[in-house]
Amino acid sequence: MSTETTSCTLEQLVVGQQATIVKVGGEKTIRRRLLDMGLITGETIRLERIAPLGDPIEVFVKGYHLSLRKHEASHILVEVQS
Repeated sequence: MSTETTSCTLEQLVVGQQATIVKVGGEKTIRRRLLDMGLITGETIRLERIAPLGDPIEVFVKGYHLSLRKHEASHILVEVQS
């Protein structure tokens, strides 16, 4: 049995979907802020909910809930196993 993986950015996940962080990009200040919040390569992350107007999103990572703007989430490349 083989496991297929798909890469996308964090804001493209659907609620309840879990993924592994592959890369954190963006300009220096945004990247540093995301890394400081614990969004580092190899961490498992789950999309918990999306605000009624679509922004921000809430994720669960490293045992805590975190709210991110979609433009911040667009800098985080994740890999989803299906």
